[in-house]
Amino acid sequence: MVTGATRGLGLATARSLVRQGHCVLLHGRDERRGRAVIAELLAERPACPPQLLLADFRSLAEVRELALGVLTTVPRLDVLINNAGGAFFSRQLTRDGFEMTFAVNHLAPFLLTNLLLPQLLTSSPARIVNVASAAHRGQALDFDDLMNAHDYKLMRAYGRSKLANILFTRALARRLGGRGVTANALHPGVVNTRIAQNNAFARMIGRLLMPLIGIAPEEGARTSVFLATAPEVSGASGGYYVRCQLHGLSTSAEAVSEEASERLWRISEQLVAPFARMDPSQEGASA
Repeated sequence: MVTGATRGLGLATARSLVRQGHCVLLHGRDERRGRAVIAELLAERPACPPQLLLADFRSLAEVRELALGVLTTVPRLDVLINNAGGAFFSRQLTRDGFEMTFAVNHLAPFLLTNLLLPQLLTSSPARIVNVASAAHRGQALDFDDLMNAHDYKLMRAYGRSKLANILFTRALARRLGGRGVTANALHPGVVNTRIAQNNAFARMIGRLLMPLIGIAPEEGARTSVFLATAPEVSGASGGYYVRCQLHGLSTSAEAVSEEASERLWRISEQLVAPFARMDPSQEGASA
């Protein structure tokens, strides 16, 4: 399963997996776009037709419904690639009351992964791949302001959310040790995609700069596909990879902090708790 699979890096990842002969679940939030992507992939005559599941990561209730969709669609799940994400030019709140960057980039994959863990464990050996970013470098989580209410800046909020991806991966790997499921994070490179294009100024800058400095989505997807399929990393867990190579995190003391990763896990559990019940009728008040 690949989240955020209807554009850019996620689509390139899904396309590569389909071409390798894997059965792929594609997640997106735009049905028309998703259907077009399915048609495009079916034109390649895959051995296993890809399937589309819809959810808007700005709603944790929809994330829960996505997990339910996976559980009722496929009997096993060998790989979960948490690729979906965003960067938002101005501070916005989700319908659940969370800051958008933190919610979409961290809380949504945190909830989805935990809801799908039972299926991943019964499908073991299985793998979880979290798309992080080198933007985490130099960042530290402000546990008193995880919702970025104070002096919001796009790259700081984005960098902190990507740091959260790495901390989540490391905490998850510790919990999964010896259980047949691995968890790794990666930096795909500076990829020429539509991320941070939700603002007119950002779109203009992106059109001018990304073709010059960004790599193609197909190149950026290589590390995700490597971590999802390569036999040489079948037992590796808790790592951070760049260009298909294990990469140290010495540039960020926060990223290797067990205390920070455990604190973030506990807080994340509390924040998603109203949405973690698989029976929607049991849902409590939103955050």
